[in-house]
Amino acid sequence: MDRPKGAIGAAYQVRLSENAIQNIDEITGYIAFINHQPLNAIRVGDAIFKAIDKIERNPYAFKECGLIPTKSKMYRQKLCLSWYIIYKIVASRIIVLGIIHTARKPSKIKALKKVK
Repeated sequence: MDRPKGAIGAAYQVRLSENAIQNIDEITGYIAFINHQPLNAIRVGDAIFKAIDKIERNPYAFKECGLIPTKSKMYRQKLCLSWYIIYKIVASRIIVLGIIHTARKPSKIKALKKVK
């Protein structure tokens, strides 16, 4: 698999970037207030955070982000409902860069490479 040496049993720390936090707020806000579906917004928010928990437990289980290829395969993506959770693995840290709807332009995903 794509797992580097010493990664088995490694404990990872997850950090949400400001961009990812803003994405979650925009997604749930849109569903709750524009679509008038507050219960669905809660369901989507919960699903996103459960997916991030799965990423934390095993970040290499999800495929490499094809739009941000690297030799180290540090950029990964997980599909959650209709959104991609794009994250980066650096040492024992996982940085969630953003949450992008699957219907968005690929350039939106490529732009996440610049997120800190």
